[in-house]
Amino acid sequence: MMASDLIFARVIKLLSLILMVLCAGLASAQQWPTKPIKWIVPFPPGGAMDVIARSLADVSAKTLGQPVIVINKPGAGGNIGAELVARAEADGYTIMITSIGMATNKYLYPNLSYDPVKDFAPVSLIAVVPNVLVTNATQPNVTRVTEVIANAKAQPGKLTYASAGLGTSVHLAGEVFTSLAKINMQHVPYKGSGPAVSDLIGGQVNYMFDSITSAKPHILSGKLRPLGVTTLARSKALPSVPTIAESGLPGYDVTPWFAVFVPANTPKLVIGKLNSVLVASMNTQTIKDTFESIGAEPIGSSPQELATYLSQEIVRWGNVISSSDIKAD
Repeated sequence: MMASDLIFARVIKLLSLILMVLCAGLASAQQWPTKPIKWIVPFPPGGAMDVIARSLADVSAKTLGQPVIVINKPGAGGNIGAELVARAEADGYTIMITSIGMATNKYLYPNLSYDPVKDFAPVSLIAVVPNVLVTNATQPNVTRVTEVIANAKAQPGKLTYASAGLGTSVHLAGEVFTSLAKINMQHVPYKGSGPAVSDLIGGQVNYMFDSITSAKPHILSGKLRPLGVTTLARSKALPSVPTIAESGLPGYDVTPWFAVFVPANTPKLVIGKLNSVLVASMNTQTIKDTFESIGAEPIGSSPQELATYLSQEIVRWGNVISSSDIKAD
């Protein structure tokens, strides 16, 4: 056999192997899922993100015909769970729900071990859970957003607002507020929303831009007074509470969102199936009732819509974090 014939034979063999691998991958994607799916929640149990994931996992599993197992991997502002998913096999059997940290952590953590765009493929926006500016219900002379601003201007640097930690939406909502209002308030970070709310109720701090999920029970019990929601539209969970934008701070908008991602290079066929199942699940009465109970408002989107939204959020929050010189611990 001539050398040229040998080379040609080897090329044909290589192309055949490549074709076999591609066909096997296509068949695997078409049959997906054939085993349980791991759903990573990069924060502790009990919060809005965890409730959303568990409710969607239960409903989606019935459609998919395979268990969807929720696994909490908290730590480092969501980075531990995100890195795990970024390094997972891109076969559709590891998915992740995440939030605004997908847009902010690259600025908060200089040595981030993953790229929020290159290492993940978007699946769907899931929901918005507005934050709400609240104060201790016993605090006098503060019933409107304009009074918060007036009091802060009269006492620069003396009034405080709590957060669930540096770089959380609860913190960033305060940063945007003080920047737009041109006021100076002290940020007091806590390790989680629970202790922050406790100190707010106890009067150790003045304000908090807390998630409606954790704030609403205290609002209903009369311990906290709502002053304004952070989103551009009023929240269905607190319809009588005006937005901050309509209450004296035009242009104010902080929209805490939740979305699902998978490892980069996950087959598009799998992503399409997962997207369809999640969007359909959000239209079930079970999910609507669960979301309503925690103040979540369902969205649903295409993968491309999520990709576009994430890129916009990365630019926006990069500017906020840089101008405020925020650094995570």
